[in-house]
Amino acid sequence: MTRSSGFKVEMGMMIAALTAIPTAAAQVPTLFVDPSRLPHLGSIDTRFQSYNVEMVEVTGGRFWKPYKASASARGGDNAGNIPAGANPDLYAYREPIDLSNHRLRMLAAALAPAYLRVSGTWANSTYFAESDETPSTPPNGFSAVLSRERWKGVVDFARAAGAEIVTSMAISSGVRDAAGQWQSDQARRLFAYTKSIGGRIAAAEFMNEPTLAAMGGAPDSYDAAAYGRDFKAFVAFIRDSEPDVIVLGPGSIGETTASQSSPQSSSDFIRTRDLLAASGPGIDAFSYHHYGALSQRCSGIPGQTTEEAALSEAWLKSTDQTLAFYRSLRDAFAPDKPIWLTETAEAACGGNPWASTFLDTFRYLDQLGRLAKAGVQVVAHNTLAASDYGLLDETTLRPRPNYWAALLWRRLMGTTVLDAGVHNGMHLYAHCRRGMRGAVTLLAINTDRTTAAMLRLPAASERYTLSADHLESASVKLNGTVLDLGPNDDLPQVSAVTSPGSIEIGPATIVFLTVADAKNAACD
Repeated sequence: MTRSSGFKVEMGMMIAALTAIPTAAAQVPTLFVDPSRLPHLGSIDTRFQSYNVEMVEVTGGRFWKPYKASASARGGDNAGNIPAGANPDLYAYREPIDLSNHRLRMLAAALAPAYLRVSGTWANSTYFAESDETPSTPPNGFSAVLSRERWKGVVDFARAAGAEIVTSMAISSGVRDAAGQWQSDQARRLFAYTKSIGGRIAAAEFMNEPTLAAMGGAPDSYDAAAYGRDFKAFVAFIRDSEPDVIVLGPGSIGETTASQSSPQSSSDFIRTRDLLAASGPGIDAFSYHHYGALSQRCSGIPGQTTEEAALSEAWLKSTDQTLAFYRSLRDAFAPDKPIWLTETAEAACGGNPWASTFLDTFRYLDQLGRLAKAGVQVVAHNTLAASDYGLLDETTLRPRPNYWAALLWRRLMGTTVLDAGVHNGMHLYAHCRRGMRGAVTLLAINTDRTTAAMLRLPAASERYTLSADHLESASVKLNGTVLDLGPNDDLPQVSAVTSPGSIEIGPATIVFLTVADAKNAACD
């Protein structure tokens, strides 16, 4: 993300634009913001807000069982495909996701443009069929089979949804020669078939989460040196055969989550620093994953992260802590490369029970705001429609609160990022308004559960307030009206309320404010 050359001048402008005003007897915190004078920070990818569809959803197989599970526990194709050493009781079998479903396509298209990442732990050991004749069981060295028909479904879905495909390669023993070295045959077949049906893979990671290689199906005793050797072979293949593909890496996870038991203590954990040192140059963008915690289904510790802590600064700032760690490695090994967060959600292992409620919408939008301000180019939410952290309910495909938040972000927050400063009691972010020259959109998040805040602007604004009757509600209101699909799956009218210069941000509410005539020079 490029800083303006007039940084010192902009800092002076920001101080003038953001002034705390003494509060009245009611002690309601008040903040004055002049959108016309907010300094320019930089820009984000037009596909900044993106999402994952797990490879196991495409193939069918066992994925994280929702807390209110109705998914079948029966067998089926790829039914045994779970991460190495995992507890099978945590998973439920799913039929392959129907990517031709009208509702799913319509809701995904409303978030366009986006990146559609098809990867995950399961992708590391998935076999791509060499013809339209799909084997009934995975060949030796693989745990699942991806048919050509189902991959064509991905390509067709991406086209209908206005998404570009991101994926990763199989790295299990089935793709290795007698010496254990990675071979490009499977990757070459996947890319060639994608092209043959008019599709395109825009970006690829070598493997999913190499820091947890053993869990992801890598051969026994896989280490940083083996990864470095394989990664170099992968990059050579891409540069020779697919030169337009963005090489992402390393896609690491697990080194900064203080609330988890430390993975560094495990002999199965490989440090990102060692991976990067062994692999050398080759990435076009630095990718990493972030979850603030393991969900209670995996940790067995219900109090590890709680509903009570879901609006706390300690919880929300874990996004910054993880980024700072991986940015330091980016700076050391791949300076100036853009940063992509290719997998994130409320908590790993499918999310906690409140991941599907309005309570998690604060984290969702705050994370987008923080990362855009910090210059991260792409943030891919896990998942679009699976388990408790899906933007959509996996059974009904109806939107959850985070989906409606994503829709508002897509419609209102442009790619030019402004500096709204840092304020106690309110999280405030600012972007140029999408599709409206000179206009500014503010995102104000009040994480205080009991106290309102006042935001004063020099002009009227168009207000979009997200709220709920209770924080753990499965539905969300926009300006007091519950958001839901129409009888023909039509999206509801997303209408603003015109507000005067002073706006009250209620306790535990989220407000988007568009100032059409801000005339911010950065937004012209």
